[in-house]
Amino acid sequence: MQMIDRKDADTMTIAEQMIEYAGEIVKRYGMGHVLSRGKIIDDFERIYHRDKKKQSVIPSDYCYNRINKGISPDKPTVFEFLGNKQYRCYGVGYPFNGPLYHHPEGGTEQIIGKCVNGVRELFSENDPQNFVEIPQGVNRKMVELDKNLILYGPPGTGKTYSAIQYAVAIIEEKAIGDILEEEYSDIFARYRKYREDALVEFTTFHQSYGYEEFIEGIRPVVTSEEEGNSKGEIRYEIRDGVFKSFCDKAGSPVGSAKDIDLGIGKSPTVWKVSLGGTGKNECRSECLEFNHIRIGWDKYGEVLTDETDYSMEGGKLVLNAFYNNMQIGDLVLSCASSRTIDAIGVVTGDPEWHDEYDQYKRLRKVRWLVKGINEDIVDLNAGRGMTLPTVYKLSVSVTDAIDILRRVNPSLFTAGMKVPNRVFIIDEINRGNISKIFGELITLIEPTKRLGEKEAQRSALPYSGHKFGVPENVYIIGTMNTADRSIAMIDTALRRRFGFIEMQPDPGTLEGTVVEDIDIAVLLETMNKRITVLHDREHTIGHSYLLPLKDDPSMENLARIFKNKIIPLLQEYFYDDYEKIWMVLGDNRKTQEPQFIIKKNDVQALFGNSEMDLDDYFEINDEAFMKVEAYAFLQ
Repeated sequence: MQMIDRKDADTMTIAEQMIEYAGEIVKRYGMGHVLSRGKIIDDFERIYHRDKKKQSVIPSDYCYNRINKGISPDKPTVFEFLGNKQYRCYGVGYPFNGPLYHHPEGGTEQIIGKCVNGVRELFSENDPQNFVEIPQGVNRKMVELDKNLILYGPPGTGKTYSAIQYAVAIIEEKAIGDILEEEYSDIFARYRKYREDALVEFTTFHQSYGYEEFIEGIRPVVTSEEEGNSKGEIRYEIRDGVFKSFCDKAGSPVGSAKDIDLGIGKSPTVWKVSLGGTGKNECRSECLEFNHIRIGWDKYGEVLTDETDYSMEGGKLVLNAFYNNMQIGDLVLSCASSRTIDAIGVVTGDPEWHDEYDQYKRLRKVRWLVKGINEDIVDLNAGRGMTLPTVYKLSVSVTDAIDILRRVNPSLFTAGMKVPNRVFIIDEINRGNISKIFGELITLIEPTKRLGEKEAQRSALPYSGHKFGVPENVYIIGTMNTADRSIAMIDTALRRRFGFIEMQPDPGTLEGTVVEDIDIAVLLETMNKRITVLHDREHTIGHSYLLPLKDDPSMENLARIFKNKIIPLLQEYFYDDYEKIWMVLGDNRKTQEPQFIIKKNDVQALFGNSEMDLDDYFEINDEAFMKVEAYAFLQ
């Protein structure tokens, strides 16, 4: 069904449009096609469902989505009945993805369904386990943000500053408005903790940044003696880029209590381990029963030193991986055959020597999360089977390993266990070559193409062959300086996949800041109005340039900011067109002495009689920056 077209729609309020749509839907399709109608008045006006009993959707008293960017009982909301318990919402933020709430009169709010791209699907009323009570303390007003978001605006408007606030809001699942009300120092402290916990990653794009740094590439590596080769020998290896590495570990869950913590580390590695070889054997059975892994090379003895001669049996790389590279919190996959694994565990202990065993005396304690499985991991391991070394790093991502656990042993993921949102911040996103950096990721970052969604997609990466996908819990926040490149010039493919939030200069942050009777908030607002007229709104001056005046409202500080920051920025904006800079600063209305930029017209004195048509020129007046009257026409 299409939205009703009206010639006067542009002159109507949103509420009036929604009410008109509801009326038209009733006329065309009957009451069964409208769930509810709201308008901005004191009470909530309903259109009842079909038989006009006090219900709009069985089993609901009324339905609305509390987190749909402001839709609530006091906002205009129209739902269209699509049949088979599905409904479409027309309103703010359409299409929307998220839970659908129900709050019966006198009852407890519940999740009664879900919404995918604006289509509501109610849970079966005969399936009580689908009705989940909203726990106390959950912020029901959390706004659903785009998975991919760009904060754009002129320089100095706090884009990176705001990206940190948005990141904390996403991780804590709070409304950004609630976060903005908190002290920034508290927000930043939590942000730093989230970075330490690998929930947030930060990078900056630049002209030399490429696919190899972001996704994966081939890097030269100088080997060490510990790696079993001649010291200083150069070899090449495929290295994960910062975003791929972040996504590969994004599936790690966190628990609300020790007893449900899986013990997985912040940045775990996934290892292959052979327990006494492939197939059933005594070592494998013993390890799985008593929660550890064991490897051999017993002839080297308990203590390994730099003098250990590995020429007898080899194994230097394996032992180095087992002792030095494998960490507590890493995941181990027990190799059953060249293609399959039979168990997944978490390393819980440091290397030990157990002389009571006849062989395989080197041991590390492991908590087996699942045993007795038969999972083919070739596709997850970049299309490669498992090879002979007893211990080595697999190409299987943590997210893929967690997906196997969730599928074969869902009881691990209790109510207190969740996979948290993770945020990847890209500062100066428009300074890099987007097509070069993102590559096939342009498709994979789409919300509907994320892992876990119905249309999830993976792409085989060119170097490793790994089938890579972007998890649904990864949010991308970019910042973009519009003075550097206009939003209109951004790659069309990128624009279609990102939501954009404009960050404009906010003189309100400088309210009350006065330097010798100069109102700094008014000064900023006046300059930006002039810049908008003479240039455009994308090249205004951000409030952060003048924020130091809040702590030090001195004439010296104001002069320093104007001379070292504001004037150079205006010179860049106007390409040294001093006539316009002159007007922005109000110098065209002053006498010469307090002008920041003096217009010189002594060409005749410089060159004498000349047939050349020479223009006037401009000079910066350093003495003006310390004069209060120089700022008079910026008020």
